Amino acid sequence: MTAKIIDGKSFAEGLRGRIAGHVERLKTEHGITPGLAVVIVGHDPASQVYVSNKAKQTAEVGMASFKYELPEDVSEAELLELVRRLNEDDQVHGILVQLPVPKQINADKVIEAIVPSKDVDCFTPANVGKLTIGLPGPVSCTPLGSLMLLRDQLGSLEGLNAVIVGRSNLVGKPMAQLLLRDNATVTVAHSRTKNLADVVRGADIVIAAVGRPEMIRGDWIKPGATVIDVGINRVPAPEKGEGKTRLVGDVAFAEAVEVAGAITPVPGGVGPMTIACLLANTITTASLINGLVPPSDLTA
Repeated sequence: MTAKIIDGKSFAEGLRGRIAGHVERLKTEHGITPGLAVVIVGHDPASQVYVSNKAKQTAEVGMASFKYELPEDVSEAELLELVRRLNEDDQVHGILVQLPVPKQINADKVIEAIVPSKDVDCFTPANVGKLTIGLPGPVSCTPLGSLMLLRDQLGSLEGLNAVIVGRSNLVGKPMAQLLLRDNATVTVAHSRTKNLADVVRGADIVIAAVGRPEMIRGDWIKPGATVIDVGINRVPAPEKGEGKTRLVGDVAFAEAVEVAGAITPVPGGVGPMTIACLLANTITTASLINGLVPPSDLTA
């Protein structure tokens, strides 16, 4: 029996529809138009595509979209000054500085300069702390999207054994906090975990976020487990022609799909959820900034 394919693209489309409804409600009932500002430094092609998609989807749901493109050689002081202005701009409810930034800029300093109430990536120390102790606020986009897919697939996560492979600040650590909130039993493993395959075999839920192509093999998966593959890796694809590549996740999909109960594909799984959850976080911050309760269907 092959696993059910979890369609993140379809789920994200439905989520954006709900977000558009909340935007309209904020406009008509409270006179608030949620605004998202995205800042990009330099001309990295992948970042350019990603930022363009963010701006397009922001406008499509009825939000105000603010895009700032700065040259590769911009000074750290100039970038920090832009962040300061956006912090004080009442039309902006979410600020995102696209990473990576050029080497003359300290990324940590830039992140810490964003006022926590507008930190839609949940990177500032204050928001990481809120997530840890369960206070209201935005949640890291990729973990939030993964959680939404899990809840949609499984309903209650209470009592399930979840293994996260990967301990990054971006995915692994916040994912652990979210799963603990939902009363799962959580193990955070990583590339140096002893007997990693055996650890993963005990999981009802596997979150693969280690950044190594197809590291998690099919025989590591417990029959019927739900697998969320966060990895996005480019590997050579000579069958497509010389120099061509293809995208794969951190899970050996062709093997795992024969064992798991449900699995996200790469691409088309967690990826589409990330921008949708960025928009959801902007609704959350716009609500909190204005003393309103954020919509429960957009939060963790």
